Amino acid sequence: MAEKGIFINISKKLGEMLVSSGLITAVQLAEALDLQKAGGGKLGHLLVHKGYIEEKQLLSFLSKQFGIEFVDMAAMEIPDSALKIIPENIARRYSLIAIGKKENTLKVAMEDPLNIVILDDLKMMTGYDIKPVFGSETDIASAINKYYGTKSSKEALDDILRKTTGGVTDISLVNTDEGAGTADDFLSLEAKGEAAPIVQMVNLIISSAIRAHASDIHIEPGYKDTRVRFRIDGVLHNQPSPPKKFHNAIISRLKIMSTLDISERRLPQDGRSKLKIDDREIDLRVSILPCGPGEKVVMRILDSSGLKLKLEDLGFEPENLAIFSKCLKAPHGINLVTGPTGSGKSTTLYSALATMNEPDVNIVTIEDPIEYNLEGINQVMVNTDVGLTFASGLRSFLRQDPDIIMVGEIRDFETMATAINAAMTGHLVFSTLHTNDAPGAITRIGMMGVEPFLTSSTLLMVVAQRLVRSICKNCQETYEIKPEMMISLGVSKAFLDNNAKNGKIILSRGKGCDICARTGYKGRVGIHEILEVNDVIRGLIIEKAHVAKIKDAARKNGMITLRESAIRKLFAGLTTVEEVLRVTSSDVD
Repeated sequence: MAEKGIFINISKKLGEMLVSSGLITAVQLAEALDLQKAGGGKLGHLLVHKGYIEEKQLLSFLSKQFGIEFVDMAAMEIPDSALKIIPENIARRYSLIAIGKKENTLKVAMEDPLNIVILDDLKMMTGYDIKPVFGSETDIASAINKYYGTKSSKEALDDILRKTTGGVTDISLVNTDEGAGTADDFLSLEAKGEAAPIVQMVNLIISSAIRAHASDIHIEPGYKDTRVRFRIDGVLHNQPSPPKKFHNAIISRLKIMSTLDISERRLPQDGRSKLKIDDREIDLRVSILPCGPGEKVVMRILDSSGLKLKLEDLGFEPENLAIFSKCLKAPHGINLVTGPTGSGKSTTLYSALATMNEPDVNIVTIEDPIEYNLEGINQVMVNTDVGLTFASGLRSFLRQDPDIIMVGEIRDFETMATAINAAMTGHLVFSTLHTNDAPGAITRIGMMGVEPFLTSSTLLMVVAQRLVRSICKNCQETYEIKPEMMISLGVSKAFLDNNAKNGKIILSRGKGCDICARTGYKGRVGIHEILEVNDVIRGLIIEKAHVAKIKDAARKNGMITLRESAIRKLFAGLTTVEEVLRVTSSDVD
């Protein structure tokens, strides 16, 4: 399919039909058409993405217009007799799944049931007449994972183990010709059964994690077993695990893929590997740590296809987005993003750079490591072995005539001082710090030894952010909660009164379904706290004021705290009380 999205290239005429049906407004249609004209894409996809119409609502409308059945697959059980006709790689590539078979006719749920080319290919491949029906992109992806992926992971592992001989216990080396940088297609290896059992095992673990939209894979040694866990939406989940006797062989395979020293088991190692799965290139950042029972591996999955580069997609509140956008347009100064590992700092920085990436702007970055490659931006990776650090790279950048500089992380006085020098000589600088909140960044800079007048004259804003899990839209339900419970959460009575519905406080939660693996959550959304450095804040920085005083002044000036941002997401039906408490427990006065 030329472009993944909502089904077909809906014409302006059909858009006008949506308006006349009252499903969208003329203003919404005009905005979506402008977006389509500027950046391409399918009109239906844009309308759903902007939240102007629900995906299933649009599908139902298209079904009536084109006389093609729309199938709600959420509660459907698909028979094996239909599933086995279309291979998994074809189902994933074209975003479709066979849902039924009757005599010589195969019923197929598709994102784009009007795509004649795919229909002809399916008929030729299967030998069946194809009856296409509309299916939701989300439902199809979930069904593929349910019937091909999640269901088969344990079975596939058991099958690998059945074929494995006892001799594999002592394996520590795998063919070194398969070194880092190769683009092995894991699906092909599994389908053909050509890979050795250990290679198959590793392929299965990685491909399952990618299909589950995991951000990290943990392979941990125990004294009696090996544990495999995926971090999905910020939370670790146990997975089918291989026996303990295969642990060393799995670690060796991962080291070879990442060009690490397989004989070194006493020291930590870090590496990187590039893979190909489902026609997508995936980067793995691999960290190996020696533990008592053996070596532990954590792999960070970097999938550029899931990278959001539009500021509007990051969850900024309107007030925060206005401040953020204003500081991006400043001619010089320092913008900082703070938060713990995995809070989305890199995505926010990449989105900012993508917004400013124009032919007449010279953007350079120094990162450790480069997480995603951005077209048109000069990216440099730290290499401490040859003396290329954040500070030395930043000094070199100043001789490269940059307009905008991004430093992956400011860790010490030298890097901070060089960044301040760059800002004072007319450059716009972006970087990250590890602090709990936005005002805390000012204290952290002071602890590095930077003079307050330098901080006050160069710092533009500090963004603190976290990620909260989003409620699964497929199983979302509403419920009433007592006002006193919300007041204990830090919600003001005025806010409750403004957001009450008929005098009742109505919130949302997920019941749990196959699409969200019974968790009630699917995906994550950002919450943000932005400290804009205005004259009042500059004065407090000069005075070396306590962080509490800076935070109090910022709140009086309109700063939304992390807890307040999360509460807004809560009342918008995007997340739950449990998530607000889990992620913002430290953000309490």
